[in-house]
Parts: sequence; structure tokens; C-alpha cells
Amino acid sequence: MRRLLIGAVTVTAVLLAGCSTRSDDGTQSAAGTATPAAGASTASADFGTLKNVCGPGTAKSSSAQGVSDTSIQVGVMSDIGYTKNSEFPDAAKVFTSWCNAAGGINGRKIVAVTRDSALTQVRQAVLEACKSDFALVGGGSALDALGVQDRLKCLLPAFPAQSSQIGAIGSDLQVLSGGAAPGYFQYAGYYTWLLKDKYPDSAQQVGIISGDSPVTKVMSAQFKEAVGGLGGKVSYNDLYPAAGVSDWTPYAQSIKNKGVKGLVFLGDFASLAKLEQALTDIGYTPDWIDANSNAYGPAFLQLAGPALAKQHNYAELFATAPLESATDNPATQQVLDLFKKYAPGKQVTYPVLRAFSAWLLFAASARDCAELTRTCVYDNAVKQTAWTGGGLQAPADLSRSDLPSKCYTIVEATAKGWQLADFKPTTGTYRCDAPTYKYKADYGKPATLASVGKSMADLK
Repeated sequence: MRRLLIGAVTVTAVLLAGCSTRSDDGTQSAAGTATPAAGASTASADFGTLKNVCGPGTAKSSSAQGVSDTSIQVGVMSDIGYTKNSEFPDAAKVFTSWCNAAGGINGRKIVAVTRDSALTQVRQAVLEACKSDFALVGGGSALDALGVQDRLKCLLPAFPAQSSQIGAIGSDLQVLSGGAAPGYFQYAGYYTWLLKDKYPDSAQQVGIISGDSPVTKVMSAQFKEAVGGLGGKVSYNDLYPAAGVSDWTPYAQSIKNKGVKGLVFLGDFASLAKLEQALTDIGYTPDWIDANSNAYGPAFLQLAGPALAKQHNYAELFATAPLESATDNPATQQVLDLFKKYAPGKQVTYPVLRAFSAWLLFAASARDCAELTRTCVYDNAVKQTAWTGGGLQAPADLSRSDLPSKCYTIVEATAKGWQLADFKPTTGTYRCDAPTYKYKADYGKPATLASVGKSMADLK
């Protein structure tokens, strides 16, 4: 999941002075507009295969922070003040509007408050959440490790849509709806398909190019190790300035001169589109380009333009059903329908699908608490051994942090748009035969309660 916000990370070094602390309306806004009377229900309580996710009820009193007899306040982390991308607040608005219209969680309305981390102000956003939120749900920050120690000190559970940095991924009191498995290469199935099944001739001539930032440098090292561990070899490794490149031709020429047949790109998709145009201009086409899930969406297609007819772009969606499968996948279609109803004009993206799975996990876990406490919600979430988000993703075992998913989904960018790649899925849009690759080098470890002098016994 770290790759979803690479675009923001790679420009950190040159744009810090321009960071804004404001959300898109200049305020710390509450998401969700439906405010049904206690016990009221005006919408279906089901989502995909999940039954009665939300609904009316007579909630038992709770002394937990952020919880009243009528509401539950949760925070939504977002870099919106920096990226101007509202996808996590949008997902929060749509989910809470739907859930509240169905009766809330046992009659309690969900109040979602956007916590604007503005890329570099993660600590401030987490500290604000620590003062009043019951949990963090359905969001993410590119530099999320900056706030993980503060989150653990205030015993704030997190159900993020994504986690980006080593210190945060798989940290204590965090439940990722797709699973965490820190210390493991999360793309082992995808790269096995690229290097052994689809393009075996490319295995010994893999190139990596990444934005010049501390985060992507670590990722570049991880990918180099994993490619080697899976039987491949990195023959070209380069960085590009985080500020961007005015002329990508020299990079394209270097890739051609090195005979790169498989290209891993760790950076923003706008830069990738320019690189691919340069490759096309000099008449060079690698067997494959890992555009990563940052590029999954219409913007990359528009920017890459004619280059898509020549270059072969792929991305892994971590066993999430792609948007293109909506007609055959009721859960994905339901997200699209809910956005049309509660946030018309807003785009449903891959991070939105991940956010919805996180919201559903939180809501289902809270629903099953006789008394709503952080301990109860967290414990219910980590009991899930085959979480699918109602059909949004392949089953994930959330009870273990040392078990990488065996399933994966691969999409391909073409001149006609994104589509499911020909990777021979075995179940719906998923293939579930991924090998396990554990890193041999030490890239750091997730934060623990013990590191801040706390334990699970302190959680109430």
C-alpha cells in the first residue's frame, strides 16, 4: 500500500515551503450529511455480502472518548491540504451518509472529521485526533510514520485505507483491511507473473527508476532485493530529481542502452507518462513497465496518450476487484452507486475502494460490541480471518501479521483504458498462488506499544 502515495512523497524535498495546512474548504470538516433521528432507518443496511452493517438500535452508554449516546466521532487522515485530493474525505462522506441513513451503528450516527496532515504535518493531525476521536478510519498519509508514536501513546486505534511507511505498516493498534505482513515483499505474486510467466526473457534485465527521496530510496532497495530473490536481476538503477525532469530523453536513452526489458517506476505518474513518451519517441519499448497503482485511473491514461499504444503498463491492486469489474461485482457497483447518490461528480478511485473496505471493517466491528470501547472494536477486527469487505477484495486473514496474501489482481493500461490483465485469475478477478518472499535486509520495523511504554492492557 505504500506505493499509493509515492507521488506526494517524491516532491517533498522541493515543495515543503508550499505546504498548506487547510483542507479544501479551509476547515477541519465533518464528513457525512445524513442525520436520521434515533432509531430511524431510511436505507438498506446491507453492503455486498455483509448483512446489517449499519442500523438502528438502543446503544448502551459508553465512557469511551468520542462516543456519546447518539454519535461516534472518528478521524480521517488525509494529505488534502497538500495534494488537494479529496478521495478519503469523499469516501468518508459517502460511507457515513449511507450508514447514518440506515440508522448508524446501533443507532449512533458516525461523525467523520477530516484530519489534514498536509504531507508533513502528520504529528499535528494525529495529536488533534488524540484529543477527541474514538479511532482513525478510512484515511492515510504519505508520511504516516511521523505520527505513529503519538497515536500509540494516546492508544488511538487506526483502520486506515492505506499505510505508507515502514514504521507505520503493521504497527500496533492498526488494522489494515487487506492485511499488513510487514517485512514481506507484497508484490511477490505480481512479480513472479512478470518475471517467470509473462515475460521470462526480461528477468535478468530489470531496471528501477525512482524519485530522489528517502522513502523511495528504501523502496528501491527493497525491490532490488526482491527481484533478485525471485530469480531476476536488476541491471539498471537510477534516480530522478524530486522536482521533476524537463527532458526525459537522457533517461530513456540510458534505459535503451542498458537493454532494460522490465522497468519498475517508483514515482509520480505524471513523470512516468513523460518518460514513456520519451521512450516511444526514441523507438524503445521494454517488455513491461510496472506503473504501480498510483497510475491506476483516467489521469495517467490522458497524460500518457499515444505512448500507451506502444508501452506495456501494469499495476497490482492488492487483490482488490478493479473498477472495470463492477458489472460483475455487486460490491464494487454498490460503491459507484453510493457515490452517485451522496457525492455526485466525485471520482471513485482505487484508494476509495480501500477506504470503503476499512470503513466496513470498522462499522462491522463496532456493531458487534455490546458496549462500544476501543478494545472491543479492535479485538473484533483482528478476529476476522477471511475479510472481503463484502466482496471488494479477496479474503484477508487479519488475525495474523506474518501471513502475506496469496491473492493478487493485475490490471493493464491500454490505449482503450485500464483493463484486467491476462494473468490467468483463478477466482473472479484474483489469482491466489503468490509465493512468499521475506526481506533479508533490515529496512526497519513497525512501531509497537512497548516502544512508547504502553501495552494492550492499557487499552480501554
